[in-house]
Amino acid sequence: MKRYLANHVANMPPSGIRKFFDLVATMKDVISLGVGEPDFVTPWTVRESGIFSLEQGQTMYTSNAGLFELREELAHHLNVTMGLSYDPLKEILITTGASEAVDLVMRAVLEPGNIVLVPDPSYVSYGPCATLAGANVRYVPTHAEENFRLRVKDLTQAYSPEVKLLVLSYPNNPTGAIMQREDLLPIAEFVKEHDLLVLADDIYSDLTYEGTHTSFASLPDMHDRTLFVSGFSKSYAMTGWRIGYVAGHPDLISGMTKIHQYTMLCAPITGQIAALEALRSASEAKDEMVAAYDRRRRLMVHGFRSMGLDCFEPLGAFYVFPDISKTKLSSEAFAEELLKEEKVAVVPGTAFGPSGEGFIRCSYAYSLEQLEEALQRIGRFVERRFSL
Repeated sequence: MKRYLANHVANMPPSGIRKFFDLVATMKDVISLGVGEPDFVTPWTVRESGIFSLEQGQTMYTSNAGLFELREELAHHLNVTMGLSYDPLKEILITTGASEAVDLVMRAVLEPGNIVLVPDPSYVSYGPCATLAGANVRYVPTHAEENFRLRVKDLTQAYSPEVKLLVLSYPNNPTGAIMQREDLLPIAEFVKEHDLLVLADDIYSDLTYEGTHTSFASLPDMHDRTLFVSGFSKSYAMTGWRIGYVAGHPDLISGMTKIHQYTMLCAPITGQIAALEALRSASEAKDEMVAAYDRRRRLMVHGFRSMGLDCFEPLGAFYVFPDISKTKLSSEAFAEELLKEEKVAVVPGTAFGPSGEGFIRCSYAYSLEQLEEALQRIGRFVERRFSL
């Protein structure tokens, strides 16, 4: 029956992340450092609000754009935390996770023949979403020696007149790199010069360990050019609630809402009510989670460096991206042999783009005990197999 599949779907490779974790599911005693999901449970006030809403019989549709009360609270939150000003009536759309928001941006603004510039390495969904929207993808390399920050010189080399959209995903998955204001200003000039739109995926903005996160939309002349995407999964440990959002110019949000109302209708009401409570009462719990991630981050960087592997220090998100090129194994071979010999699952860097070769991604959204055991096993593997 494969002949019935559309060619662009049939030719799309499966996620490089899921390949390994389908294999992990068949093995025992594996420590997985692969899935980017908080090991914390959703804060109790948030859970209680969702439970109470169900007990009160709040199980109906919301408006296509989402609960207005949630959009109002989000507008206030973005203004206070990032200096962004959005009209909750026309400029914010609640989505089924940030993933749907990314998909909506791509489908609303892209046409066949358009090109999307995607930093490399970066999250696995951007390229496939662009392809499903009928556009082409061009990866823009970032480099460890430049702290994996996107540079105008690399954008300039990748640019052609067909480029319409630039993806910015900082703090970055998988590298943990951040972009500070002085890094973003030249990018903004490039965007303005070439009349581009920007998809700014700020899902990890709260997980910034050095300085303050700068939203691209807050830069001069970038507010209307930027589609700001975020959600509640990472900051509030709400992955299963599936609530994200996109904020931007009303003309663009209106286009995305059309697609949303025909395909998704609305995000789940229980998750929206819980998200509203998260904004109102869970900031302390969020800060405690961020502090725990910071401790784990330091442990992981020290652990990989101690075993002789270079490891860029992540300043955001909850991943480390150690350089395993000294072992002379490819990223995929290293991950496969580590899983086979020591039962530790990591993700090959190539799952996130061509520039990921020579690296592996390890999530530290796990307990300190699990991380310490994983580092011991990886250390044994490296010491036994390689002379570093």
